[in-house]
Amino acid sequence: MTQPHILITSGPTREYLDPVRYLSNGSSGKMGQALAVAALEKDLRVTVVSGPVSVEYPKEAAVHHVVTTKEMLAKCLEIFPDCSMVIGAAAPCDYRVKTVSPHKIKKHRGKPLQLELVETPDILARLGRRKQHQCLVAFALETENDEFYAAEKLRRKNCDYILLNHPSAIHSDETCLHMIDGTNHITATLQGSKSAVAVKILDILLVGA
Repeated sequence: MTQPHILITSGPTREYLDPVRYLSNGSSGKMGQALAVAALEKDLRVTVVSGPVSVEYPKEAAVHHVVTTKEMLAKCLEIFPDCSMVIGAAAPCDYRVKTVSPHKIKKHRGKPLQLELVETPDILARLGRRKQHQCLVAFALETENDEFYAAEKLRRKNCDYILLNHPSAIHSDETCLHMIDGTNHITATLQGSKSAVAVKILDILLVGA
């Protein structure tokens, strides 16, 4: 029997403004790390595509390090056909500057700096359009109208589940999240250490696989 292959995206991405400054977010990679450990314990073949983080992933996992959202997308598209499940625990940067400055941007004597931002690719939406046999799971971190926005993301990204969490999970070892299925019903509320929650997530996903 073929060993199931899970792809986990993890951490933030960076979009550079100039050679030294970038847009990013506070994603630590801790949830992605916990999912990788839990998946290996369940005898899955694990591939992690990670943005810049300080956490260490298990040596048994195949880990691909990327920086930008475009790089993360390219690596995920390469690996996706060989996967049976994808969990998008990464927090890719949603915007990049339209034009990256080739030199360090200088201060302008108190004058505002205006940046023109454009959207980066939506990684899970792109995977969702190519989905065939794969189970696709997204995370949604919201600060308002959370269930509404989570349901919208679930539909738009063509996901099977979405995991709705809160900014309090950023950099924390603990999390609390709602697991929402394709019919927009909350199938589970999971709370505790990210390690324990990761195990519970995979228990639910593997039963439905």
